[in-house]
Amino acid sequence: MKFADIPGQETAKQRLRDMVDSGRFPHALLIEGRPGIGKMALARATAQYIHCRNRQDGDSCGECPSCRQHQSFNHIDTIFSYPVVKRPSGGATVSDDYSAEWRQYLSQNPFMDSSKWQVALGKPDGQPVIYVDESQELIRRLSFTSHEADYKIVLMWLPERMNEQCANKLLKLIEEPYEDTIFLLVSNAPGKILPTIYSRCQRLALRPLSDDQVTEWLVEQRGVEPSQARAIAHLSEGSLIEAERQISLSARDREHLEWFKQLMRLAYQRDVAALKKWSQDVAAAGREGAMQFLTYCQRLVRENFIYNLQQPAITYLNADEADFSKRFARFINERNVLSLEREIDQAIIDIAGNANAKIVFFDFAVKTIILIKA
Repeated sequence: MKFADIPGQETAKQRLRDMVDSGRFPHALLIEGRPGIGKMALARATAQYIHCRNRQDGDSCGECPSCRQHQSFNHIDTIFSYPVVKRPSGGATVSDDYSAEWRQYLSQNPFMDSSKWQVALGKPDGQPVIYVDESQELIRRLSFTSHEADYKIVLMWLPERMNEQCANKLLKLIEEPYEDTIFLLVSNAPGKILPTIYSRCQRLALRPLSDDQVTEWLVEQRGVEPSQARAIAHLSEGSLIEAERQISLSARDREHLEWFKQLMRLAYQRDVAALKKWSQDVAAAGREGAMQFLTYCQRLVRENFIYNLQQPAITYLNADEADFSKRFARFINERNVLSLEREIDQAIIDIAGNANAKIVFFDFAVKTIILIKA
């Protein structure tokens, strides 16, 4: 992983370069921030930069033996530490027990979607932990001198998942590290890290990516059409993990858009019988599907209201939604937008409370007849 492979975070990249180039890299650095903004990728790029034998233009070369070993997750002086689950056979549990799964996961998930790691571990609903056995294994491995590089580097993902015994054992090692050892910790929830460890780390907080950065990444790396990429970027709130989830939701959004169009057309026509059937069809999506659709309705109502301001820079619609809104947006105005929002909010509350979805949707549809003509 090179710095150039990571979107955005230019300030953080420069700070890390300066630390390495000046020979003043801290013995323990914690990179913290929300998921999906490139923290682990940045830690990996930093480790590769430290070990690279031929740095060029503020980045690792990508060609030397050390870089090639990093790219295959096999650098002998780089130790990965991460949360895992207990093996069914019991006994000591350490990260290396899942090294094959970890390498495959890293190659496919550079921005570290933790839910996908749980699936890779075979425990989609589990709670992976860094157990006390891990601390003992790290102490053992770090007691040896580095083999090829000047520094041994521990890349620890989610130190907040260390159990208390593990954290307490590692505390002394972080307080009094070996001279040739660097800890790079990557956290989604730094407030959950043992305070004594947290206080002994130098910290680098990363900001979410901008909408422009996420849009560019979606277009260039995922081949998303620009207008759709812009809408997805706005919804992702600076997280590439969330952006990828939004891509997977695009097919569902097309269905939601059709439901929304049917609702508004039938409400405008005052076709109560058809709206009753519409209510039954949408309710058949189930409780979770119904709530997702209502959340979609919230967004489309807001975006259509904003569309009337004729400010494309603040309107986040994909191509299909924008085509629909050209004709529909005029029906969402200052006289009805708040009332529509309130009705959708109430429908979400009712569905969440296990109310009969057919009745909830039919009631919402009938009220829409009145509001859409306001």
